[in-house]
Amino acid sequence: MPEIDIFQYVIFAVLAVLIFLMFRNSRKNKARQEELKKEIVPGAEVMTNFGLFGTLVSVDELSNVAELEVSPGNIVRVHRQTIAKVVTSTEGDVNSDEPRSVEEAMERANAEYEAKQAAELAATEPEFGERVETVEPTEVDTTEVPEKKTARRPSKKASE
Repeated sequence: MPEIDIFQYVIFAVLAVLIFLMFRNSRKNKARQEELKKEIVPGAEVMTNFGLFGTLVSVDELSNVAELEVSPGNIVRVHRQTIAKVVTSTEGDVNSDEPRSVEEAMERANAEYEAKQAAELAATEPEFGERVETVEPTEVDTTEVPEKKTARRPSKKASE
């Protein structure tokens, strides 16, 4: 009878764990799909796999077609399985302090920058290297200073 060493036991154990995880994930995905199927009703705000947001107008289960209204009057027909999730707005999202658009974020950033600049100008603490006491200007002597003439060395051509 062939002997089974520890390496074969480890292989069987890893295989059993992988099979268990595959079945578990399969059940979770099936439950998630059933939950999504219950939430997909006309009037729900949905997002597709390719990032298109819209309001669900109708779902035809025979032909697997869903109609989304992406803007008032614009209806798009997509495959029913492309609906990735139902978008729900929670109270935390509505009252959050996060900007809802790029323009709003830029306005906030500019306002913060201007407030920071105003605070720096109003600061009374001197910065490094800045003088604290004020220096009175002294009278400047306006008399002319005689020009200094520099001595030049004669060139070789001049001495020849």
